[in-house]
Amino acid sequence: MPGVLSTGEAAATGIGATKGTTKSSTESARSTRIDTEHPRFTLAVVPDTQYQFDQDRGDAAPLTATFKYLIDQRGEENIVFIAHLGDVVENALASEFALADPVFRILDRARFPYSVLAGNHDIDGSKDDTRGPSPYLDTFGPRRFRWMPTYGGSTANGYNSYHVFRAAGRQWLLLAMDWRPSDASFAWARAVIKAHPKLPVILTIHELVNADHGNPVAYFSDHGNRVWDQLVDDSDQIFLTLNGHYWPPGRVTRKNAAGHDVHLHITNYQDRYYGGSGMVRLYHFDLARNTIDVETVAPWIMQQDPARRNELAAAEIELSDDTNRFSVPIDFAERFAGFAPEPVRPARPAKQLVIPGTAAYWRFDGPVGDKVVDQSGQGNDLTRVQLSSDLPTASAEYHPDQPGHASWLFPGGKNPARGGYLKTADGAPLNAMTFASGYTIEAFVKLADDGQDHSWEGLLTRLGTGRDAGKTGSDPDEPAAKLGFSGGLQVQWAVYPADKNDTFTNWGHEQRAGEWFHLAIVNDGRHSVVYVDSSELLRNPATASNGLATAGKPWLVAAGHYANNVDQGFAGHIGELRIVTRALKPSQFLNA
Repeated sequence: MPGVLSTGEAAATGIGATKGTTKSSTESARSTRIDTEHPRFTLAVVPDTQYQFDQDRGDAAPLTATFKYLIDQRGEENIVFIAHLGDVVENALASEFALADPVFRILDRARFPYSVLAGNHDIDGSKDDTRGPSPYLDTFGPRRFRWMPTYGGSTANGYNSYHVFRAAGRQWLLLAMDWRPSDASFAWARAVIKAHPKLPVILTIHELVNADHGNPVAYFSDHGNRVWDQLVDDSDQIFLTLNGHYWPPGRVTRKNAAGHDVHLHITNYQDRYYGGSGMVRLYHFDLARNTIDVETVAPWIMQQDPARRNELAAAEIELSDDTNRFSVPIDFAERFAGFAPEPVRPARPAKQLVIPGTAAYWRFDGPVGDKVVDQSGQGNDLTRVQLSSDLPTASAEYHPDQPGHASWLFPGGKNPARGGYLKTADGAPLNAMTFASGYTIEAFVKLADDGQDHSWEGLLTRLGTGRDAGKTGSDPDEPAAKLGFSGGLQVQWAVYPADKNDTFTNWGHEQRAGEWFHLAIVNDGRHSVVYVDSSELLRNPATASNGLATAGKPWLVAAGHYANNVDQGFAGHIGELRIVTRALKPSQFLNA
């Protein structure tokens, strides 16, 4: 399956299964799948575990439970990588690393990629990473990571490494830097970033920012300033840093040399009950929502029998204060635009979009004039009608999936009627069409965000009332057909079907002014369905309706009417409009 990695080895070991339950190998393999293309993924962050490996005073159970939990939740939460922030052990002793080693081998057996870096308790903290051999390096040196497809390499001294993992349809680079990188190691890190010029970078390091009790706003340590000056400030690709060492947790945002935000987080729980109880910080990246949702949980405590859980443990299951459970809004496309701009979809000529059944196709990608040509060749050209002296203007703005790379901005309004609109000629073929076999109406739209009242403005309307078309149900002074927006910016498609004497209305949800969207109305000859950005909406009538009633009068673009009186012009951008005489699938829409 493209974009999906399977960790079937985890299934074979039984890791992740809850005590007392049995999982088949198929079920276990399925539960540990990750989707590297899905816009939501999780980075698991494990801070200082030193008190769990402190000579004869520790307990490996909390970290063991955390790793098994992450393996078990790997598919459910789409956990793509685990990053340890250093201070694996307390006294840098070989005997302590001998206790930690089998716990991390749980991840090795599950083929779960992870990184580890040296904290000051893992090595001789008085020296930088040129310190030479150590029990830490014997346990977590480069050879430990060579099996991982994410592993990219290490410094010659072995104390700094980098990984590249795929998530949300792109690659991400994670640096795991030593407690005290040497100047040469900072140069190495800069070279790694330079060698991956389009990858967003997450820096993990043991010390960078600190925070005080009662003030969760983090500040830089002296060494943190060195890290900023030598690596972060001029490396625009670094957008997130994660460190432990100090406590309590905190965070701060700082502008780099390029003027972009870098989010700097400290997370450490060794001061809490049971040495932090193996707490893990979960960074849930959601590129569809442009947000990172962060939560902090203690799997070891979560899995305990509630009836036997002690009072201190019960308070540590999950940390839900603002410092440990929060969201970070990031416009990923905008933040990464300086080094990895999203490719602009090329413009597509109109002739490519004139598909079989196209009745009319209007593009607003030229200078404002008195006429808009019907690109379908069916002769449904539009001419401009002014309600006031406020003229539409040509705009370089457009929906990113729009074939034509431009739009017109209509300055409409009411009380009094302002702006203008366009209309088909009196004898245009479109005027008489009833669409008995179905129809699809599409538009690229951005509603005005000008603070004015534009309630019930029309985008596309059939001139002529229900009464004019021989319909007497509902309010016969309403238009025979109107696509517009309520006072709450809800999409409304209100029509007199050809086969009914009453109006039928499809409603959408409230749209946001100032944001582009693609709108489609699809009728298959029986039912009409509204789509926004190719997503089917809720409030579509189940009652059958066929065709559109007509009085043979023109269609209006950028206006509506009541009793054939146009009382306001549309306010906002229109990119293009297409009408097809059959139901299209979303894969056939203009934004597909």
